[in-house]
Amino acid sequence: MNAVPSPPIGVNEDREKALAMCDVSRETIARLDRFVALLLAWQRRTNLIAPSTIPTLWTRHVADSLQLLNLIEAAPSPVAHSPPLVGDRQGGKAEGHREGRVWLDLGSGGGFPGIVIACALADVPGTWVHLTESNLKKAAFLREAVRETGVPGIVHAARIETLDATLGAIADYVTARAVAPLPDLLAMIAPLLKKGAKALLLKGQHLDTELTEATKHWNIEAEIIPSKTSRGGRILIVHALSKRGRPTPVNGGGRSGRAVQIPLGGC
Repeated sequence: MNAVPSPPIGVNEDREKALAMCDVSRETIARLDRFVALLLAWQRRTNLIAPSTIPTLWTRHVADSLQLLNLIEAAPSPVAHSPPLVGDRQGGKAEGHREGRVWLDLGSGGGFPGIVIACALADVPGTWVHLTESNLKKAAFLREAVRETGVPGIVHAARIETLDATLGAIADYVTARAVAPLPDLLAMIAPLLKKGAKALLLKGQHLDTELTEATKHWNIEAEIIPSKTSRGGRILIVHALSKRGRPTPVNGGGRSGRAVQIPLGGC
């Protein structure tokens, strides 16, 4: 077995800082440690995250992903879903009735937030995280991460446009981080939200500008929540989305405009 290389300088300190921000179990921490070690090993030959962010990858990437867990609603128990049959199923369990949620992570890349969410929810029966990534090298990394951590993940090495019809009916939450500008991203998620899924979109300091452009084409029912891990970051929770018609009715013809800001608790 290959020896696990020591983490770069600063990573261990950043890990302690991130874990102090987040209330996660020892089992989750163990899975996250395996995931981060694998990511650092692969990073030497495949650009999974920006090299400049490696010393702060726990706060900038891991904790940033974990904060989405505060935004999920309690699932009714039991929830009757059949085990997913699409993609490459690896790890995880599917036993009888499901109490967890189905997640669809767009452009999963280095595993943020998808693998991190799967690590945190791996012990919740019925949880499934679909990881979509069109880059074959990154998709190979995601498969290895699922195997190494034993999380309930399913990797789709394909463009999200080819998966809408398959996954839209089963997804409860759609996530995306650094995938595309908001107007383009909304076009990707619109088919998925028709069945009742919510989108949790990690965005940066330019969200206001992106919303201004997006609302020219979309009616958006959403909320904006400040990020706990990034001073300029925000999370856009999209509840409903519809294409604007032409001309737009004088009375609005649907809920659009800016989202209401609400406080964020926990990590």
